[in-house]
Amino acid sequence: MNWLTKIKNFGDKIKKNLQKKFPTKEEIANSDWTSCCQGPIRKKDLEENLWVCPNCDKHHRIDPIKRFDIFFGKNNYEILKTPIASDDPLGWVDTKPYTQRLKEARDKTKQNCAVMVAKGYIDDIQITAGAVNFNFIGGSFGASEVEAVVYAVQHSIDNQTPLVFFPCGGGMRMFESMIALSGMTKTTLAINELKKNNLPYISVFTDPTAGGITASFAMLGDIHMAEPGCLIAFAGKRVVSATIKSDLPEDFQSAEFQKKHGFVDRVVQRKNIQKEVGNLLSILLKKNSEVNSDNLNETSDNTDTLTKAAS
Repeated sequence: MNWLTKIKNFGDKIKKNLQKKFPTKEEIANSDWTSCCQGPIRKKDLEENLWVCPNCDKHHRIDPIKRFDIFFGKNNYEILKTPIASDDPLGWVDTKPYTQRLKEARDKTKQNCAVMVAKGYIDDIQITAGAVNFNFIGGSFGASEVEAVVYAVQHSIDNQTPLVFFPCGGGMRMFESMIALSGMTKTTLAINELKKNNLPYISVFTDPTAGGITASFAMLGDIHMAEPGCLIAFAGKRVVSATIKSDLPEDFQSAEFQKKHGFVDRVVQRKNIQKEVGNLLSILLKKNSEVNSDNLNETSDNTDTLTKAAS
């Protein structure tokens, strides 16, 4: 075998390797494996540990159905149908039409929008809960997601239930421009109505929660809880660092950092969230009941005074 033949054979091997089919994202997603700190890990092992890595304690992102299964228990809750706004009010097109992005996200997640709302019970306390699917266009908020949050608040008020929300996502959706940005005001006003009705609101931050989601309803809870290690931010770390022209701590914007600086009350393991929320709601509901009773007595006293004055 002369050197020309060797070069040809070597070239053929390279060509053959380049022609090998690499797995697609869909094939990887549908496989039995995923990756974490020590390389490949079986999805079954993660699922048995509530999608938390048993080696490094990383809390992997989960969709709303998995979230509700863990929070309420399987088959122990009811998914509520939320309103869907106009799909593409601005006729947005960049590298692809916005309508196509929505269709792909819906096919991928089997959801109409990123937010899912459910009702269920914990320790005999009826709860309205909401969760966001990061796989739906990065969990970003458009008009439909905003309407879903408002619907969750209205359901809480109508049924006099506390609201527990699991926010995540990159912020307000650019494809809907000011329509999406106005959702920050709309969700904030909705939470204010919840508080006027003396109903508890617990926000449980999940990875990642950023942008306009953080800057609106997510940060308005009576209690702020967070899963370990999750990102909680408004602007990105690099943007903040460039703005203040200074290096930032390694754990900047993590749940633990935010707890240290007063933005988060508790950092709670996923397996303990149900118990923690149940305990907190039993305290908050008792306190709110006492407040309502005091308000009722005060109203009664005022009525008696007015009656005597009128007579």
